[in-house]
Amino acid sequence: MSSAFSHLPLGQRIPDRPHAVSCSLPTMRDVRGYEEKDPVTLSQLTSGYPRFVVHPWLRLLAAHLGVVDPAIGPDRTLWLVSSARMARDLTTHLGAAADARTCAADGIHGVHHRQEPDLSRAAKLYLQHVGGFLSSRAAEEQLVRLGQLPAVQAEKLFSGDALSEVRRHLRAALPSTTDADLFPAACGMNAVWAAFRAVSDLQAARGRTAWLQLGWLYLDTIALLRKFTGGPADYLSLPDVLDRGGLERLFATHGSRLAGVMIEVPTNPLIQTPDLPALADLCRRHGVRLVADPSLASVFSLGVLPHADLIVTSLTKYTASEGDLIAGLVAVNPAGLDAAALRPRLAATLEPVHPRDLARLAAQIGQTPNLLRQIEANTGEVAAFLRGHPAVRDVFWALREDSAANYRRLARGATTTGGMITFTLRRAGALEPFYDALRLPKGPSFGMHNTLICPFLYLAHYDLVTTPAGRAELLANGLDPDLLRLCCGTEPVADLIDSLREALDRVA
Repeated sequence: MSSAFSHLPLGQRIPDRPHAVSCSLPTMRDVRGYEEKDPVTLSQLTSGYPRFVVHPWLRLLAAHLGVVDPAIGPDRTLWLVSSARMARDLTTHLGAAADARTCAADGIHGVHHRQEPDLSRAAKLYLQHVGGFLSSRAAEEQLVRLGQLPAVQAEKLFSGDALSEVRRHLRAALPSTTDADLFPAACGMNAVWAAFRAVSDLQAARGRTAWLQLGWLYLDTIALLRKFTGGPADYLSLPDVLDRGGLERLFATHGSRLAGVMIEVPTNPLIQTPDLPALADLCRRHGVRLVADPSLASVFSLGVLPHADLIVTSLTKYTASEGDLIAGLVAVNPAGLDAAALRPRLAATLEPVHPRDLARLAAQIGQTPNLLRQIEANTGEVAAFLRGHPAVRDVFWALREDSAANYRRLARGATTTGGMITFTLRRAGALEPFYDALRLPKGPSFGMHNTLICPFLYLAHYDLVTTPAGRAELLANGLDPDLLRLCCGTEPVADLIDSLREALDRVA
């Protein structure tokens, strides 16, 4: 059987542009090589998702600054960050023993420390968790000024007030908000970080320091809650978002010390939707602030804000549908009890979007409603195909029976499902032959014009999928380690289904 898609070589940017947020990992061997830092694999990766793979232009600029600034020198490691505030925060996080120092040149800020693998890992993970890396476009502009690049890459940019244009479209997706409620951030995780910090700061004065993670969340959100709450006793988790009884018992025990609840609507990767109105009522009764992340389906498809105090979301997904920038958003529910107190705290914490990233986002965001209509039309048909194929065991998507009623309460229409489907294969050992044979774009991220598929838990939790204890932990949370995450694009749905059928028939 032929396929309209062709295999993309290892490391090819997706899309094939300098600021692409995804890259091709076409075989399971490549996925393992990427996770295990195999030099052969890494040598072919020109870029990757920007919070995980330092962009080559950031590396080039850091190398240049290391040469021209005598305070840095060859025996130190330099990280380029989004602002002077981020540089100070990273220095504080690394601690006095790291001998970390801030530096700045022509508006570019960095932190350098002595070369040591543990320090480098700690710095990189902090910047990954809180979304603190310098924008690749900012690095590009500086390299052009320094004569290291010939010119800035030509691309379509919004020519007017980009922030106003972005907010105009977001107000349409988030009725009742004003510009004062909408806080674009450098990336989705920076939005999560800013919301977490704002709520924590506000609630600490009330003696509330604990956070509840409801469901299995995205890896950096889990890491943020585990690492930056006050201690192990302040990090609470309830794995099953549909366990209403367990949730009420947890609130009965811990409600008086809970600062906030962090929830994805729907969750990543099981795409389950909690009973959000009931959860919101429980939070209000106990004085707990609710932070909800609807990135998987987008704020354009789900009406989540009336039930939450804060919305956090990745604007990389669906709104930056060309796949060549990262950005995020915190939206304040203006009817929330602490709205007035949260706004200034958010403004003091989040990292703003670099101006050219914002102009690029403003040029794309107007496509979002039409893009979602195309993606969501494909998603329903692909989900139905997967449910009917004998090689597929489980299919998870927004309208799966276990939480479809909860999702429909929030959906803006009968077909506004977002583009995400996750699924597992029936036969043991089928992941590798299926994935390697599949002729669809394979890489991280989602919510783009083109379809993307990946073995999600291998990319998000490689430490768990590769150990017996880790696999047991995943299974205990209802997660098959070999689960595949597929986000439909706008390609002809018959081509998507033909490509999936071709690979599935090999492992049926």
